[in-house]
Amino acid sequence: MTLPQLDPVSLVDLQGPVRERLGRVEVEMRRMIEENFPLISEVNHHLLRMRGKMFRPTLALLADEATGGTGATAERFAAILELIHLATLVHDDSVDHSALRRGMPTINAVFSHQVSVIMGDFLYSRAVVELVRMGSLDALRVLARVTNEMTVGEMRQLLAHDPLTFTEEQYDLLIRAKTASLISGACEVGGLGAPAAEREALARFGEKLGMAFQIVDDLLDYTADARVTGKPTGLDLREHKVTLPLIHALPRFSAAERGQIDALMANPEPSEAQIAAVVQAVEEHGGLDYARDRASRIMAQADEELERLPPSPAREVLRASLGYVLERRR
Repeated sequence: MTLPQLDPVSLVDLQGPVRERLGRVEVEMRRMIEENFPLISEVNHHLLRMRGKMFRPTLALLADEATGGTGATAERFAAILELIHLATLVHDDSVDHSALRRGMPTINAVFSHQVSVIMGDFLYSRAVVELVRMGSLDALRVLARVTNEMTVGEMRQLLAHDPLTFTEEQYDLLIRAKTASLISGACEVGGLGAPAAEREALARFGEKLGMAFQIVDDLLDYTADARVTGKPTGLDLREHKVTLPLIHALPRFSAAERGQIDALMANPEPSEAQIAAVVQAVEEHGGLDYARDRASRIMAQADEELERLPPSPAREVLRASLGYVLERRR
C-alpha cells in the first residue's frame, strides 16, 4: 500500500474553498466564549490571538461539503471543535509548564497556572453548552467520546515513569488518543448528515490523518528551525518525552550513545550539546527515516478511506490535506 504522488499544498490552499465559511466559524467562536467578566475577557483576547490555523474546523467543513452539506450547523460544530482544541492546548501548556505556544507567551506564562487550568475548563464547558443548545445527540456523543479519549491519553503520558521503555505500541495508543481522536471527531462531525458508511469512513480517515499529523509533528521537533515552528527545537527531549524517532533508534544505540540519552534523561535541564548529540544519534540510526516512512504508510491507509466517499471537489481537497500534513513545516 503506497500513497499516491501528491503535490505540495499549503493550508491556505486547503482553506480556499471554505474560506468564507471559516470566517463565520471565527464569529461563532467569539460569540461562544464571550463573557462579561473582566479576567475571562482578557484571557479570551489573548487566546484568540494564539489560536491555530483552524485545521480541524477546515476538515469539518470539507467533510460537510464532501457529503453534500453546506449548512450553518457544520460551522457551529467547527467552532465547537476549535474551542475543544484550544482547551487542550491551554491545559497541555500548563501541565508542561510551557512558556511559548506558536511564538507567543502561553496563558500560564502571562497569567498563572491556576488561570490556565480554569480557562481550559471554561472552554470545555462552553463547548458542551453549545452542543446541548444545538440539541444534536450524535455530535454530543462523538465529542464527549473524543474529550474522554484525549484525557485518558494525557494520563497515559503522565504515567510513563520510565520514558526509555516506551514502546511503539504505547506511542500509537498515545497519539491516537491525544491527537488523532479530535481530528477523527472533526471529520466525523462534519459528515453527520451522511449515510453511516460515509460517516464511518470519514472518522477512519481523520484518525489516520491525525496519527500521521502527530508523527510529522514529532519529526519537526528533531528537524525544524525554532524560528519557523514558534517553539524551541528539541522541546520533546528537553521535556524528557520519547517519540517515534527515538523509539525506533534507541535499540540500535551504541553503549556510548545509550549513556548520552541516559544522562539527558537524568538532567532536569538538558544542555544544547546533550540534545544535539541525541538528535544526531537518532538520525544516524534511521529514526527520522523510519518515522517519515511510517507517516507515509498511514497516509496511504487514510487515502483508501476517501474512496468510500462520492467523487466531489471537496473530497479531492481532503485528499490534498494528506500532502499538506506530510510536507508541513510547522
